Amino acid sequence: MASQKLLDMMNEAIARELQVSIQYMWQHVLWSGVKGFAVKDAFKKIAIQEMKHAERIAERLVYLGGTPTTKPSTINVGKDLKEMLEQDVRDEEEAIKLYKEIVEVARKEGDIVTARMFEEILAEEEEHHDVFTTLLEDL
Repeated sequence: MASQKLLDMMNEAIARELQVSIQYMWQHVLWSGVKGFAVKDAFKKIAIQEMKHAERIAERLVYLGGTPTTKPSTINVGKDLKEMLEQDVRDEEEAIKLYKEIVEVARKEGDIVTARMFEEILAEEEEHHDVFTTLLEDL
């Protein structure tokens, strides 16, 4: 089975996914102005994708003998659209870094399924990062 290190890293991933699910959904709700109108659907779509990531990771964690956390990492909604997007870019960058580490640890432990799952999620996180950095360009 998985090492405690891998289980802990997966729980950190769940906490982050819960955080951004809430954060992006609140950003979707709190948007304002013409530019906010242009991005509100992106916030909602990505929030839902992040919740699906949390579910996938939690299911895998339970299979590996762990208990998923119910506590999100610190939520930072932001005061305006630029601050929101800047925070979201940082959060996606941190997720990308963590998920690359998880892939590496899982592979070292011979857990190909977890490694592949995180590679798939990593690809989506890179897409989210691209969306947020692109939206930030016009602000």
